[in-house]
Amino acid sequence: MSDDLQQMLSETELHAGDIVTGVVTAIDDKKVTLDVSSPFEAIIPIRELSPLHIDHPNQVVQVGDSVKASVVKVDEEAGTVILSKRAAEAQNAWDELRDRYDRQESFDVTIYDVVKGGLVTDVGVRGFIPASLVDTQFVKDLNEFKGKTIRVVVHEIDEENNKLILSRKAVLEEEQRDQVRSLIETLHEGNVIDGVVRRLASFGAFVEIAPGVDGLVHISELAWQRVDTPSDAVKIGDTVHVRILRVDPDAGKISLSIKQAQSSPWEEAVDQLREGDIVDGTVRRVVDYGAFVEIAPGVEGLVHVSQIAYHRVEKASDELEPGQPVTVRILGIDYDRQRVSLSIREATDRPAPSPRGGNRRSEPSPSYTDDSQKGTGATFGDLFGDLFRR
Repeated sequence: MSDDLQQMLSETELHAGDIVTGVVTAIDDKKVTLDVSSPFEAIIPIRELSPLHIDHPNQVVQVGDSVKASVVKVDEEAGTVILSKRAAEAQNAWDELRDRYDRQESFDVTIYDVVKGGLVTDVGVRGFIPASLVDTQFVKDLNEFKGKTIRVVVHEIDEENNKLILSRKAVLEEEQRDQVRSLIETLHEGNVIDGVVRRLASFGAFVEIAPGVDGLVHISELAWQRVDTPSDAVKIGDTVHVRILRVDPDAGKISLSIKQAQSSPWEEAVDQLREGDIVDGTVRRVVDYGAFVEIAPGVEGLVHVSQIAYHRVEKASDELEPGQPVTVRILGIDYDRQRVSLSIREATDRPAPSPRGGNRRSEPSPSYTDDSQKGTGATFGDLFGDLFRR
């Protein structure tokens, strides 16, 4: 070897791990040739071009492209340098991906291929998007994403095992949360709006008031009358008027009421109810001290145990049961406190004297008082769902 050649080799000496930049001068089925200003022929085997499987080098580079690559091996005897484009890109890619993972920063990727269970992309290293992380809903055909650019975040990163899991679903969910927060800020407590019942739970109904925005109607706010299960009051798909009770933008929660978006049964019936009226009703609930009787849609009054019959009654359940039709007299109405006291016995004729003479002694008719413990009256709230007992 001449002194001039020896000096040239010394000046251009390459070592494994070095990063070089060269221009693609030739491409064949198995490799790419680069000019890296070295007396050696620089070659990138097809397997070193991309972290993904490719069928031909021209899927990644073209003649004339400038390529950065890492030195894998220098073969002085053969006069060749083996390079790796994917190794050079991976060195920077892992650092950048780790930083994005720590900051949960989203970025764009292009889907290279669809494989069993998900999507594959090249971000300097092979990135995999499981089918479960592609969308917020089930995607029937993942092929619709091939070749498309989508926005993702790093879901899981393991450089040691060359594992990178990406998620588009997380990006979509965050976008939805932003939309919900923006919408919630425009809502005002007290407003009455329309919504659609989307889901029922034991404690209430979820009503969609805007695309992707649900509010909860607690079971106690479904109707003025007592509701045992939400399905007794509403069905999925029903369009309902709701009043906004509370809005929590930070938590993304909205409390709604169906009953407060309507006139109360008391307000509708108050002009028709008079003390002394005899009306038909239906027993709705029975307790030891009396029974609650519905005398108008959603309006209940209390029949104290002493007002059930002329004879002595120990427990209301001895005489009455839920669903039983009865005729009652309105003994008293407290319009301010929305209380009604009723009597079944006062709506019936007093029994004839017994054969032995004298009338059977009846219990004295209680005066209308505010003593809720004696059961002579009940608030409108008490009558529907035992709200004061919850």
